This record gives sequence, structure tokens and C-alpha cells, in this order.
Amino acid sequence: MTTVLETENLRREFGRLVAVDGVSVSVRSGEITSIIGPNGAGKTTFYNLLTGTLEPTSGQVYLRPRDARDGDLEDVTGLKPSEIARLGLSRAFQINNVFAGLTVLENVRIARISRDDRTMDLTSVAERDDALNERAWEILERTNLEDVANQECENLSHGDVRKVEIALALGTDPSVVLLDEPTAGMNPSETDRMVRLVEELDETTDTTFVLTEHDMEVVLGISDRILVLDNGELIASGTPDEVMADERVREAYLGGEEA
Repeated sequence: MTTVLETENLRREFGRLVAVDGVSVSVRSGEITSIIGPNGAGKTTFYNLLTGTLEPTSGQVYLRPRDARDGDLEDVTGLKPSEIARLGLSRAFQINNVFAGLTVLENVRIARISRDDRTMDLTSVAERDDALNERAWEILERTNLEDVANQECENLSHGDVRKVEIALALGTDPSVVLLDEPTAGMNPSETDRMVRLVEELDETTDTTFVLTEHDMEVVLGISDRILVLDNGELIASGTPDEVMADERVREAYLGGEEA
């Protein structure tokens, strides 16, 4: 296993509020990593710092680019979100971020076009681009979306829309994908299918998956490693058993708050 994403003393202040307080973590290939914490722990801010949506007050973010052959990490601190995405860090949002009026296939084509930094007319040139379509169909098959490829996203079930989000993230050939509450709003059967999908993608692709998740049953079942944030600080890191045995983690969740 190699380190694909790393932070060093990452800090973000909003005036007097410290949302992320000196967080240093390493994410390794071959592991599914979950980030948990009570509401207000700093998880969303941390994601925004990783993707370049926010600039850190101090500290660094390092990423292993998708095309890196020697395993070296690149300092991506301060880069634009689009630049970080092209280097290999992609994000699937909790709030659906698809083009509702386009089909599933057209959405994935857009992701592929953005990966190659191209622009084109989706209804003409894209349909004649064999390489683009071949890769788009591969992604649809990996995410079990081939049966709804020609449906507009606004007509899909909630579970299928969330899968489209993951397909869009995969469309850029990322080295790391950040999943933001992937099972939010799902019924138990949809949750089970989503968990199986992420596990299958982890096993069959070179992509490393990091997720935030409130469902602790999902977290404990899917994670190789768990990072726990509380009040902006990293208070625990380890296997599910190690984390759940940590006294600071138990204290952070007193009062029945969900992770």
C-alpha cells in the first residue's frame, strides 16, 4: 500500500472559529477510509480543503497524481478545484450534482470530456467519438447503470442518482474519490446495494475511496480505517475496533449523537 492523499497540520479558521485544527492524516491505497464525527466536527470543511474549494489558513495537502509512476506526492495546497480534479482527486457530493435534464450516458460523457479538458457538442461529436463512448459505457457497467443509460436523471430513483454521482466521479479517472454521505436518504435495500457497489469498485479499480457517513453500521462494515474528527481536531485513527474502543471517541458521541 502507498500513500495517495496526505495532510500536514491542516488548519482552517473562520474568524475566531477554528473549523479544522492542525489535522495530519495519510490515506493509503487498498483501504476504504471513513471520516466520522459529531455534527460540527469539521468534516465538510476538511473535504473542502482537500478539494481546493477552501484554502487552508495553514498546513499542506498532498496528492498522488493519477499518472504518477514513482508514487511521489504532489503539493496541491492552494490549487483550484479544477486543477486538483485533473490531478486525480474527485468528489461525489451529498447533494445530487448531476445534470437532471440529460441522460445518464450524457452525464458520464461530460465527465469524460472534462477529464480530457475538451469541449464538444454532446449531441453530435460525442456520439461519434468511439473512445469516449467506450469508456463511458465501461463506467456505466461498473456502476450498474447500463440499464438506465438512456434515461434522463430527473426520472431516476434516488439510489440510481447517487450511483450516477459516483459514475461522474469515476469519469475523470481519479486516484482518489471522496464520497460525501453516499447512503444519505436511502432505504435499507438501497443502502446495501450502495455499500456493495463501493466495495466492488474498491476491489476492481485502482481508485482509493474515502467517505463521510452518518450510518455507523455502514461505517463499521465497510471501513478498513476510520478517522474521527471532533471540534476540528483528529481525535482517533485506526481500525474500526481500535476506534470504537477509544475513550475520546466514546466521549465525543455521548448524548446519542449519530456519527
